[in-house]
Amino acid sequence: MYRISQEIDFCYGHRLLNYSGKCRYLHGHNGKAQVVLEATSLDERGMLVDFADIKRSLCAWIDGQLDHRMILCEADPVVPMLKSLGEPLLVIPDNPTVENIAKLIYDHVSAEGLPVAEVSLWESPRSCAIYRRAR
Repeated sequence: MYRISQEIDFCYGHRLLNYSGKCRYLHGHNGKAQVVLEATSLDERGMLVDFADIKRSLCAWIDGQLDHRMILCEADPVVPMLKSLGEPLLVIPDNPTVENIAKLIYDHVSAEGLPVAEVSLWESPRSCAIYRRAR
């Protein structure tokens, strides 16, 4: 089995609904996504996937959709106000936990046709969530 990974740094904000800790307030993170691709064979160039292809599709998507945006649940009552102010938002159906954001990235990579095995999302230097394909 061949595996490669690429790390992408980005900044995002969020808050968690139905949560009693500090994360119930709007706040931000310096996040790092690590995307692991896996396949049993290499292409005609001897590559699993060219890192330039990952950068072109994934880094551009993260930069355009996640970086410096508030990621909020569609049920969050602050969404209409932030939209009216023209704030950059990504509204998702679920609570924007690090677990759900890791799955969001995983789903995008998979939809791009890349052989994604797992996505790790670090919301801080010591806290990480991993979403991986079912075995």
